[in-house]
Amino acid sequence: MNIITHTINTLKIAEIISEDILIQTNEDGLELLGNIYYQDFDRLILHSKNITPAFFDLKNGMAGEILQKFSNYRVRLAIVGDFSNYASQSIKDFMHESNKAGRINFVGSLDEALNKLSALRHL
Repeated sequence: MNIITHTINTLKIAEIISEDILIQTNEDGLELLGNIYYQDFDRLILHSKNITPAFFDLKNGMAGEILQKFSNYRVRLAIVGDFSNYASQSIKDFMHESNKAGRINFVGSLDEALNKLSALRHL
């Protein structure tokens, strides 16, 4: 796992680069959050390929639990990926509501993630 730092104005945004699935359990999500938080980042870009597909099955509660931790610690998150293969209306609604609130964003590109995270100053 590598962390790339994107600096926009005075904001530091961490982007995780890895070929591996980094979040397979709730504990993995909390460990990643702690790692980023203690490196003095409050904005994170994570690619969907680094998250287990089970995260996107809302019935198991994984997404809610992990994202609640990010929210509690006020770490803004953008998950980059192609989410068109998730057919369930509940996950689509969940992503839409998350994007509306602005602290957690599901986006299609790195540029979109950087724009969202750099524009969110007061959430």
